[in-house]
Amino acid sequence: PTAALCEAYAQVVGRDGKASLQYTVPDGEPRLREHVSARLSQQGTRCTAASILMLQGSQQGLDLMGKLMIDRGDVIITERPTFLGAPLAFNPFEPRYRSVRMDADGMDMGHLETVLKQDPGAKFIYTVHDFQNPTGTTLSETRRKELLALANRFDVLVLEDTAYREVRFSGTSPPTLKSLDTEGRVVLLGSFSKILSPGMRLGYLLASDEIIAKAGLLKLAADTQVSTVNMLAACSYLEQNDINGHIEILRSAYRRKKNLMLGLIRQHFPQEVIATDPEGGLFTWLTFPASIDTENVMRTQALPVAKVAYVPGASFFTETPEHNHARFNYSGQSDERIEQGMLALAKVLKSELARKA
Repeated sequence: PTAALCEAYAQVVGRDGKASLQYTVPDGEPRLREHVSARLSQQGTRCTAASILMLQGSQQGLDLMGKLMIDRGDVIITERPTFLGAPLAFNPFEPRYRSVRMDADGMDMGHLETVLKQDPGAKFIYTVHDFQNPTGTTLSETRRKELLALANRFDVLVLEDTAYREVRFSGTSPPTLKSLDTEGRVVLLGSFSKILSPGMRLGYLLASDEIIAKAGLLKLAADTQVSTVNMLAACSYLEQNDINGHIEILRSAYRRKKNLMLGLIRQHFPQEVIATDPEGGLFTWLTFPASIDTENVMRTQALPVAKVAYVPGASFFTETPEHNHARFNYSGQSDERIEQGMLALAKVLKSELARKA
């Protein structure tokens, strides 16, 4: 919402320049933490501002949890595949990974139990359970309860990443793991990046008092605080605008773009290519025949011939990579460019499959 944010920044700097351009408290502007806790509570995750730590985007929460929790050789459990930003944040601390297979309802709880039995000292389970990055799948409510039961049984923390949660097109949102947590073992990461502006770098961490205190010290050492002016501009926007109305605009636009992209894939791509149909978020996950290496196809055909870029799937695996997948983003391009790109890529893929037949 560029115009509304422009007005918010002008008001904050013009009216409160001495405050907005100075340092503030390390855990984040109190007004913004109140806004975050109020929104979470309204959505069913009851909390107070004291349980919120403001971050430089939710990605910083991954870094802080890595610093706080991981020693060399510790086991971290992820989905298979998982958000590629997570291992980027965790890898400097030299963990070992165990990944849990997924299906249309998210992480397979039977497989998770097997992994926990094999590695009972795992430090935490990392999950993006709403419109998962990269697959777009959502963990069912039944499995969320099963996941928490397993976490309680094996005494392991859960790191839930809710960055895409509010960008829902259809259906109803299952409860957050934090809202179901009775033992203080869930750490929730959230973000304004997908609902307001990624460039503002505003995320947050919700956790127990002990984790908030220790993560706050790590953040203080890393960067002192999130930008005061950005936090106050977000407060001004939230107090003078209807962010829920803006989110509805996003949902409508992204729903249309998703349906356009999936329609073109179904109509024009080789029938062997399978794409997920998410109920929200920004991505669909394509699975190609095993003979297709999507990184090689992008380098040799998609980029130079079709002028299309996607993210090859191998980078989303923390264990043995699979090379016949790709993440497509439908949110970032115009309808016209989506159509042009999908039609051009369809020709390339048909030619590639015919060559390998």
